[in-house]
Amino acid sequence: MTHILALIPARGGSKGIPRKNIRSFAGFPLIAWSIAAGVQAHTVNRVIVSTDDEEIASVAREYDAEVPFMRPHELSQDRTTDLPVFEHALKWLEDIEGYKPDIVIQLRPTSPIRPRDCIDSAVKTLMEYPDADSVRGVVTAGQNPYKMWRFNGYDKPMKPLLEVTGITEPYNAPRQILPPVYWQTGHIDVIRTGTITRKHSLTGNVIYPHVIDPRYTVDIDTLADWAKYEALVYHGGLDMVTPNNRSRRRMPKKIELIICDFDGVITDNKVWTDQDGRETIAAYRSDSIRIRELRELGMDVIILSSEPNPVVQARAEKLGVEAIHGVGLQDKGRVMLEVLERKNIKAENVVYIGNDLNDLPCFEIAGWSVAVADAYPEVVRAADYVLTTAGGHGALRELCDLILK
Repeated sequence: MTHILALIPARGGSKGIPRKNIRSFAGFPLIAWSIAAGVQAHTVNRVIVSTDDEEIASVAREYDAEVPFMRPHELSQDRTTDLPVFEHALKWLEDIEGYKPDIVIQLRPTSPIRPRDCIDSAVKTLMEYPDADSVRGVVTAGQNPYKMWRFNGYDKPMKPLLEVTGITEPYNAPRQILPPVYWQTGHIDVIRTGTITRKHSLTGNVIYPHVIDPRYTVDIDTLADWAKYEALVYHGGLDMVTPNNRSRRRMPKKIELIICDFDGVITDNKVWTDQDGRETIAAYRSDSIRIRELRELGMDVIILSSEPNPVVQARAEKLGVEAIHGVGLQDKGRVMLEVLERKNIKAENVVYIGNDLNDLPCFEIAGWSVAVADAYPEVVRAADYVLTTAGGHGALRELCDLILK
């Protein structure tokens, strides 16, 4: 058996974004995204966080990572490189536990958005090439270095950074004829343990590529980066690793009722208002196809909404479901209990899908709570399951597909 360790370095002294490793990113602590990548990978045996910070250690354990040791203060400075951190972790594990993995994977918390197969595919590459010291994640470069320059002062002529054999003046050539160039990312490094312990390197000199779709390119350094990449999580439509709620419950074996919020679930949470005050919303047409299939299997579906506008009733009739709307913002939980009593349905057999803070009381009642991908962070954290689709863009359809499977 090949022993594969995912190691996540996460010190507490971040200067650019204070406490960034446990700051909420799209509803979860930033570090939870990298932990989830390791935990959900089929090839990884252990996920360990190396940190000097007790609060980071506590959060890491909540999301199923091990923190068997605390990193020494001298290895947690601004200028500390990754190599001594990894050497320390491997030495501690071997000296204290007698554990020596065959392969070590570095997962940097600042690159949280990863394709689902990122780790397993990179491990496969390392295993396929016995000469490989490591595999490093790369993406196609956004800027071609053959069109870059260097100079020693504004009063001196420039010289091209690189030359290309067989191409005169590559800086004037179309990019299509220039050699393809790749940029290393922070998503993943897969390293043979001997590369670290014997060659004293995190890569060695035989480095194979793991090419990642550029859409997943994320490296968070500033608060502007933070907001931009949260938007990518919510609206990018990426098939990515997502953390699970640490107190998650499984989908009920028996489902009798699905209760949906309206704004932000059936719709995209936007409204158009004309000069006469008439409101128009946008919904996802294909939701209704799956609803009919669920009802044929004996599952009921209703809409429970705080929105008083008759558009709720109109859309419900189009879907062929019951609608209860105009419910007070603080009353959704109470009304939900009344519905269950009227229909003689146990709460444990109910699924509730929502997006906003007034849905949280219903989350507590339902046997399984589901959040749309762009739900508010508090709602994402409270949910048993987080969809990959945003409200009004097929979130209800995704839930129906999930249940039917």
